[in-house]
Amino acid sequence: MDKTGRRAQLGSQSCISERSAALFDYKSAFQNSVDQVRSEGRYRVFADLKRVRGQFPLARRRRADGTQQDVVVWCSNDYLGMGQHPAVVEAMKTAIDLSGAGAGGTRNISGTTRSAVDLEAELASWHQKEAALLFTSGYVANEATLSTLQKILPGLIIFSDALNHASMIAGIRNGGGERHIFRHNDLEHLEELLAAAPVNAPKLIAFESVYSMDGDIADLAGTIALAKKYGALTYLDEVHAVGLYGATGAGVAERDGVLDGIDIVECTLGKAIGVMGGYIAADAVIVDAVRSWASGFIFTTSLPPALTAGALASVRHLKAHPELREAHQERAATLKRRLTEAGIPVLPSVSHIVPVHVGNPVHCKLISDMLLEDFGIYVQPINYPTVPKGTERLRFTPSPDHDDAMIDKLVDAMDKLWSHCNVARRPAAA
Repeated sequence: MDKTGRRAQLGSQSCISERSAALFDYKSAFQNSVDQVRSEGRYRVFADLKRVRGQFPLARRRRADGTQQDVVVWCSNDYLGMGQHPAVVEAMKTAIDLSGAGAGGTRNISGTTRSAVDLEAELASWHQKEAALLFTSGYVANEATLSTLQKILPGLIIFSDALNHASMIAGIRNGGGERHIFRHNDLEHLEELLAAAPVNAPKLIAFESVYSMDGDIADLAGTIALAKKYGALTYLDEVHAVGLYGATGAGVAERDGVLDGIDIVECTLGKAIGVMGGYIAADAVIVDAVRSWASGFIFTTSLPPALTAGALASVRHLKAHPELREAHQERAATLKRRLTEAGIPVLPSVSHIVPVHVGNPVHCKLISDMLLEDFGIYVQPINYPTVPKGTERLRFTPSPDHDDAMIDKLVDAMDKLWSHCNVARRPAAA
């Protein structure tokens, strides 16, 4: 190679080197994002837990060194242990034996299964609606439906509670329409916003029944009254209430006798029902419109037959066994009382949720880790962004299967750790 060629080669190599140096450092950006979470004390580590059939709420934890530890799970959303119920497990096993593992694709392409059709009919009847539609999760049900409603109803204005779930927020934002946030459970603020909106514009109020971080419950009757006054649809998320409230477990709307005032109810199959999936229930024409327009339904593989069969068995069992709901409420009330008597700061909660205020992400993670390692008690820390900074907490969800001995052990452990970590207490009940 002559001198001219060598100079050209060196010049080319120099340009490549300069260009490489100027390229964006993707790995560092990802690492920095993780380091930021760590520095704020909110880095999340998943507990390696193995649920043992028939022993709920017990589980087996695998430590980093490979050893195992028996633990009591205090934070499962399987509120009633239905994920372990023999009727549910047997229904799922039978469905696999009959139909295999998967659904084969979307319902548009691969067709539907009998258990999915039967489940939708059961869910519609449960909520006293004409129809229901299954989704792959509660998150997808919210995101797909709320975004799709804005396509179906041009100019739709959505009024959303400030503490609505991330899936509802995503659906409302992704729809791209006008939206207004009203202060949490503040009907006066909601009415101010409704009154300021154009009279002839389509409107929708999106809210939850049970808010899972604080354990408070919305005023359903009051919200419905405003919706009727201002010509708005009501969209109610009952994911933390379905199976747990009402004579048959249909949720807070059933308990309060206002099912007919809810236009669209959205729920999950993954909490009290104990399986996986989500759904909406509404008038047949609403469900048909969402089914026809929602990308989150049309382009997603449908739930496998085993899941729909298991959910169907669970719903039928829950409808017929109100004693499970009674026992669930009693266990929650007992735990709140016992923790309060010990001076542990239980946040006000009128539902089955038992939130304990810590107020510091490092302390919250430390107490959670010590409960697990030293006492075999698993409850995850709830830190930002799930809750606002300064409101970090532990969130306990007792089930009918958490007996008095388990509660005694938990309260004793919390009492010791609260003193050890020097976290503020509230005075014990007189």
